Amino acid sequence: MKRTFITTLLIVGVIHVVSAQFSVRLIVNGVATKKEDEIYVSGTFNNWNPKDINYKLKPFAGGRKGIVLKDVAIGNYAFKFTRGSFDKVECMADGREINDRIVDVSADMSLDFDIAGWKDDYPERPKRYTATPQVKIIDTAFNIPQLNRKRRIWIYLPKGYATSGKIYPVLYMHDGQNLFNEQTASFEEWGVDECLDTLQKKIDSECIVVGIDHGSEKRINEYCPYDYSLKNSFITPDSKGEGKFYVDFLVKNLKPYIDSKFRTKKGREFTFIAGSSMGGLISEYAMLTYQDVFGAAGIFSPSFWIAPAIFDEATKGENNVLSRFYFYGGGKESTTMISDIEKMYDLLGKKKRYEIARLINPIGEHKEKFWKQAFPEFYIWLMKKD
Repeated sequence: MKRTFITTLLIVGVIHVVSAQFSVRLIVNGVATKKEDEIYVSGTFNNWNPKDINYKLKPFAGGRKGIVLKDVAIGNYAFKFTRGSFDKVECMADGREINDRIVDVSADMSLDFDIAGWKDDYPERPKRYTATPQVKIIDTAFNIPQLNRKRRIWIYLPKGYATSGKIYPVLYMHDGQNLFNEQTASFEEWGVDECLDTLQKKIDSECIVVGIDHGSEKRINEYCPYDYSLKNSFITPDSKGEGKFYVDFLVKNLKPYIDSKFRTKKGREFTFIAGSSMGGLISEYAMLTYQDVFGAAGIFSPSFWIAPAIFDEATKGENNVLSRFYFYGGGKESTTMISDIEKMYDLLGKKKRYEIARLINPIGEHKEKFWKQAFPEFYIWLMKKD
């Protein structure tokens, strides 16, 4: 068994499991505008779903609105109030973004808040198109036959691609909207293209990156490999896991297309996959179920909590080829993020031919900003030459 330890920002001694659970009451006393609209609370406790019906505030006395969160485990939780989407998230009275609200749960508590403004009251300046010339859109409506849907596909080609005649490894990444272009990113873009333009020169290792847009309201379904039920704290009206079909599409349709149209190294040792949050979960699943296709994965802040069966998947069988896993997590994400990564790390560590690395940022939040910061070190690990 070969294991790699990355010590930068490494945490962790022992993760203690605390069984105590409490009630947390969140009360909104006043709202600056749109007082009649429904209000939701979105945070690390429900994977930042901005319109989770189970986290909708109810009328309280005195014209207030509130919610009681029951059976909350001890720990730190980050959250914000929304009106059903992050385009309508709370903000400061002048339109500036507010920091995540933080609650440290260690007893029953009641907290009062005022909402100074909503983001949609302050139209933003148009976002810039920031993708570098190395980024192209292959297709705005690439067919996904397994799901009867279509999707935009991006590709990043190294600067020397057009003149070198070389063949290249390929990294497949989820949430393509957020990888290259500020104009299409829901929040902050990863800046994968700018990072690689610089980094590939320094380490002399180039790679093609393929970005697959997520399916908007179907994102959770497509990135979850199993059906998720009322036992999960995050619930949507449609709880069908479609991750198997999505991964089948990557393997049976998208990869063959990329290999036929571009100069790629087709072997598993040169085929990688990466993503964050739900994208981290589906990257883990793809690695476990298609070991003959993917040789390495970048698993950033994975949402293992919504699919506990992924841990069982990790115990199945024995691999005959070297598989490489890179885990990243932030200390200020969900209360189970680090312990879930540690659990998966230990399970995979029992395999004979797994190489495993982990990077833990104690101040990391569940945001693109922190995944962007972690990406260069992941890429160096991914492209290392033995």
